[in-house]
Amino acid sequence: MAAKRKKRSKRDLEKGYTPKQMAAKLRRFADSLETGKQFRIQIAGERVLVPTGALCNIEHERGDGEEEIEFQIKWSL
Repeated sequence: MAAKRKKRSKRDLEKGYTPKQMAAKLRRFADSLETGKQFRIQIAGERVLVPTGALCNIEHERGDGEEEIEFQIKWSL
């Protein structure tokens, strides 16, 4: 019998990091991309597993006196 997967509630948050912390997270993610391994990260107390083959993109937004760059990683559940 297959194990039931726990349903997770919707979530949309931003978590700030110091430049050193962000560099370490990006470095670990880049390593996982290059080696073809899953990426594990904990964000605001929740562990997230990014599967291999996830879609990666960079988004740039500008408006109302500010600019934003988002590194996005998306996958289907």
